[in-house]
Amino acid sequence: MEIMACRREDLVVLERVMPSDSIDGSHPMRFARQEKGHSTYLIPWLDGRPVGHAEVRWTGCEAPEVQVAHPGCPEINGLVVWPEDLRSRGIGTALVRAAEEWALARGVEIMGLGVDDRNPRAAALYERLGYRPGVRYTDRWTEFTRNGVRHEHADPCRFLTRELSC
Repeated sequence: MEIMACRREDLVVLERVMPSDSIDGSHPMRFARQEKGHSTYLIPWLDGRPVGHAEVRWTGCEAPEVQVAHPGCPEINGLVVWPEDLRSRGIGTALVRAAEEWALARGVEIMGLGVDDRNPRAAALYERLGYRPGVRYTDRWTEFTRNGVRHEHADPCRFLTRELSC
């Protein structure tokens, strides 16, 4: 498996393999943030196809509660392994570690990420990787269904952090 920063030519493949309905979490939006220097959009490739993604948002989590508690803390956002039958094979771990390596190369000393309260599997992974619970917040995001209906989401989450060793 190879993990690389997203390239413009990857967007068509990503949308075909892992279509996104989220407005701010769509592949083009994540790539646009990367182009502006606000993030790095990491894509794991296995046998020539993308099998997930994670975005390192250098600007941090947008939730006000997190900004107050952890100002300037970059966030691993939108970590997904796809398709689901590839989960529990180390891809998520590799994505987190790759994000941490990118952060260390930038001189970052602490990394954060959010986990939905209804996702104990992800929470267990992050705990195994050394992330510790912090502030509670509500993750707000918007998606469109295939028929164009807009849905606003408000997910209860906890922001986790880990000190990176330089």
